[in-house]
Amino acid sequence: MSTATLTQEIPVDNPRMLIGGELVESESGRWLESINPANEEVIGRVPRATAADVGRAVAAAEAAQPAWAALSVAERARYLRKLADALHEQRERILITEVIDTGNTIAKMRNDVQAAVNQLYYYAGLGYELKGDTIPATPGNLHLTVREPYGVVGRIIPFNHPVMFAAAKLGPPLIAGNTIVEKPSEQSPLSASILAEICAEVMPPGVVNIVTGLGREAGDALVRHPKVKRLAFIGSVPTGMAIQHSASEVAVKHVTLELGGKNPMIVFPDADLAKAIPAAINGMNFAWQGQSCGSTSRLFLHADIHDGFLEELTGRVSRIRVGDPLSEDSDMGPVNNKGQYEKVLHYIKVGGEDGGRLMTGGKRPNGKGFEKGYWIEPTVFADMRPDMRLAREEVFGPVLSVFKWTDLDETIEIANSVEYGLTGAVWTRDLSTAIRAARRIASGYIWVNGVGGHFPATPFGGFRNSGTGREEGIDEMLSYTEEKSIHIML
Repeated sequence: MSTATLTQEIPVDNPRMLIGGELVESESGRWLESINPANEEVIGRVPRATAADVGRAVAAAEAAQPAWAALSVAERARYLRKLADALHEQRERILITEVIDTGNTIAKMRNDVQAAVNQLYYYAGLGYELKGDTIPATPGNLHLTVREPYGVVGRIIPFNHPVMFAAAKLGPPLIAGNTIVEKPSEQSPLSASILAEICAEVMPPGVVNIVTGLGREAGDALVRHPKVKRLAFIGSVPTGMAIQHSASEVAVKHVTLELGGKNPMIVFPDADLAKAIPAAINGMNFAWQGQSCGSTSRLFLHADIHDGFLEELTGRVSRIRVGDPLSEDSDMGPVNNKGQYEKVLHYIKVGGEDGGRLMTGGKRPNGKGFEKGYWIEPTVFADMRPDMRLAREEVFGPVLSVFKWTDLDETIEIANSVEYGLTGAVWTRDLSTAIRAARRIASGYIWVNGVGGHFPATPFGGFRNSGTGREEGIDEMLSYTEEKSIHIML
């Protein structure tokens, strides 16, 4: 493995938070260290925000909100485009920071900033759709609705795509007239300091506030702040449930959650296997170390194709190049953090104990450069049964579970038997079969003869414990408004 990861410096000087337009440290003077997952070395630090810091950020957002909401849609859109342009200018600096801080490979991570830029431009152009309705409730009078912003919005960001989620998710609440306080993940927080610098330069003071810190401190303070009625979170199911509980103890709040998944990919015997086999690998998101809530981590192969498909799949997965995330030749980097690393190894151990057949992977890679760091080989288990923990629970790591099936009704029942319902995929040349199967899978986002892609303006979100609400489309923008009815008696 190349040693570039071990020597590359993080291009972030004096990381700070953004509160009220000022780049500041925590009032406590405490810091959080960030660890390079490739070698477990400290690569930087960010302020460890207290509840008091969060309170100052909310107060700044509350003070700035009336003036921000009073701007025209066109003026707010202009600021979003300025922010998008500034992000694009800083894309290489952000890229290097994120690769070293997250462990995600540079070839894949390069698209993250552009995705955020695209989303900001999308919502900048969507603002005029913040429309109300006229309703013919009574003759001779006028009954109408208008949309108004909540005020101060809180967002908590996950570790797998830090700046993409942090930047892109500014668009919907801001264009709707809200101000925002964001809390990045403590696991990959360094790019948030760059975003803070950019927002301090291009956004009005207090409109965007970014506080770094621990979830149990800064995150909980944000969730519980009585002035923050609108909350959004991307992350795990247990944390999402904890946020709902904590928020409900303080006030009635609108909380949307984009949570985990144990997502099925069902392959029929007539599928185009030349495309389905690489799709099964891409859908598992091995390029992100499996650290994606939308990963199709349960692969259902029809008995007629199972053996040949599994053999070819196993061979391809075993050839995935694990190595330096900064190398363009690497297909997969290290798992993001120690806790996640230990969790993945636990599920690999449990998978074997429960009777799963380990086809490839399941351990730390051999060779120089892998002595330290959170490295795990891409892993495939076969002979899965629906009662196994590995077959039911989200690993959020590079572990694919393979089932053999013959009866579609039973397979759909197994696919729907878990607590999650985020994504799913169906592979068949028969359109009627595809539509029927897609309709029966209890998930919010289904691909037919595809995996992984997110498409502009299409709503993304989950059923059941995979979340509430929808993102990436017009519904996300509208969710940051409250509807008011006005009755004019003529």
